[in-house]
Amino acid sequence: MTATDTGPGRGPAGPVPVVDGWFTTGDAPHLLGSRCAACGTVAFPPRPGALCRNPACRGREHATVELSRTGTVWSYTDAQYQPPPPYVPATDPFEPFALAAVELAEERLVVLGQVAWGVGVDDLRVGAPVELVVEPLYEVDGVAHLVWRWRPTGER
Repeated sequence: MTATDTGPGRGPAGPVPVVDGWFTTGDAPHLLGSRCAACGTVAFPPRPGALCRNPACRGREHATVELSRTGTVWSYTDAQYQPPPPYVPATDPFEPFALAAVELAEERLVVLGQVAWGVGVDDLRVGAPVELVVEPLYEVDGVAHLVWRWRPTGER
């Protein structure tokens, strides 16, 4: 999903990703990565045209691929301080939030992200299964700006 034209008579755009091209939205969102055509290395975030992230490969051709929606908590912490700009706080005053490094189920790649609203560090444990969700991070002129987050599945 990307921003739409907001020209005369079109009204405000629908929700937009905070970073276009890094994840999909909808009922079954996915992070978007890149797969090197030469060696098959998968990376996140995608960097089209860049040198492969595998130091043994010189490939520059990459296909955009959907990454696993699920994984396990590899590590976690909470942000007790407000990050510096360009971070936009969701609340005023700032409220701490949890972060999780998640090992993706298929790719075995570790991706850092915020944890879903209402989930704190007391709700997390290393090895716990999580799934990718998309939630609003902030709103500008009535348009929600979306970010991916990790939500525990409740499974053990």
